[in-house]
Amino acid sequence: MACVALAGCGLPRGAGFQSEVLAASNANTAADGEEPVYDFSVYEVNRETLPVLQGWPATGDAPLPWIVAQEQPASLLIAPGDTVQLTIWDAEENSIFGATGVTPLQPASVSSDGRIFVPYIGDLRVSGMSPSTARERIEEELIMTVPSAQVQLSVEPGPSNTANLASGFAAPGLYPLLDRNVKILDLFSQAGGPSPDLNSPQVRLVRGSRTYGIPFERLLKDPRANIAMRGGDRVYIEDDSRKFIALGATGSQSIVDFPEVEFSALEALAFIGGVNAGSANPEGILILREYAPEAVRDGVSGPPKERVVFTIDLTSADGLFSAGNFMLEGDDLIYGTESALGPALSLFGLTNTLVAATSGN
Repeated sequence: MACVALAGCGLPRGAGFQSEVLAASNANTAADGEEPVYDFSVYEVNRETLPVLQGWPATGDAPLPWIVAQEQPASLLIAPGDTVQLTIWDAEENSIFGATGVTPLQPASVSSDGRIFVPYIGDLRVSGMSPSTARERIEEELIMTVPSAQVQLSVEPGPSNTANLASGFAAPGLYPLLDRNVKILDLFSQAGGPSPDLNSPQVRLVRGSRTYGIPFERLLKDPRANIAMRGGDRVYIEDDSRKFIALGATGSQSIVDFPEVEFSALEALAFIGGVNAGSANPEGILILREYAPEAVRDGVSGPPKERVVFTIDLTSADGLFSAGNFMLEGDDLIYGTESALGPALSLFGLTNTLVAATSGN
């Protein structure tokens, strides 16, 4: 028993004690009368501190903006590269378009300067017109030569009226915009939605020289985010690159991808299997976070130091509620500290095993 007691002093632990992790960087010299030096700040996550902590700047890259949806006219605007199909109807017996009275013309591609060739009219500008406006314009010009002529016009969208769903979709590709009010979720449906391999899809829209972004989950829920697409838009979906680390006396020690855009400390603990029931200190769950130097402020509008340790007490209702409202950031470290009873319980279990073995002999 004496040997077991001595061995218990050196039993290996899966994590440090809270006092060890939060010790000053000059703990040895502080005993000689020097003030302890801490290169980090410590904040308990509770009802009082939570409103302040929630107002601090986020770590990592700044979130991308998104466009507010506005209803657009349902008609298409003809653009260079579109294909226009004309059919001429003429009731005259000796029509210059033929005896049948119905003459489908060869499809015409809208030139780079926005024009198409129409027989008996010549080159006519149609770019920027809706199909109905272009039809009326052609008919007005044609009636000067063929008084009874009527025109039927259809448009097949070209590259300028096409959106590119580039990657991250079940069926990526070029999708024609049949009118100016085709919504982004309409194209998502045509493309089969985000690839099932993506854990937390993030939508990116490249329009002109700007890039916009929104989580797919938010795009689905917010009607104001379901914007109308424009010709030349390029959309791709990427996975959320943020990760957090779980170490110490937690249910698992691993690097974990963010499964959702907003992921609380309480959800993260549940996601990794909670804490080790035999060794963890539920009053000493730590979240270690490092801020950018430019984010350091007065402790109210921002953290007072670059390194901050947030402590969570899972034994109180306040601690549990607050942990459920405290959102993780990318590269956070969740650390479960060791309970002071952990070595004693290990020693007790070792002693019982030894006593049982001795009694058996």
